[in-house]
Amino acid sequence: MATKQSYFHGTGRRKTSVAQVRIMPGNGAIIINGVPYEELFPSLEHRRAILQPLLVTESLGNYNAMVKVNGGGITGQSGAISLGIARALVEADGSLKPILRQNGLLTRDPRVKERKKPGLRRARKAPQYTKR
Repeated sequence: MATKQSYFHGTGRRKTSVAQVRIMPGNGAIIINGVPYEELFPSLEHRRAILQPLLVTESLGNYNAMVKVNGGGITGQSGAISLGIARALVEADGSLKPILRQNGLLTRDPRVKERKKPGLRRARKAPQYTKR
């Protein structure tokens, strides 16, 4: 399904983070907001989440990724980047879709912070009930 364009695009979201991912054939460099991903994500857990789609499809050294991400914290951002990379890989090569689907990498995590309701202290916490 490879077309004449030089890159493939995928967007990912997680909590309040949004990631725009462009992958292109290359040597495996991942640049996030103009900075290598190792500097932005020092935690191994977050790095593993970002690389998961590439590791599962065995295409770690085949693509370079340019990522723009904003909103949320580092966990949400790493999840958004992972989904964006997975979607871009499917656009680049449709035969990778079943592998990514089996590993749960094409499913958007719908968990978002619940809004505060009027009359409550938080989303569900009610003020203490006084009998008298």
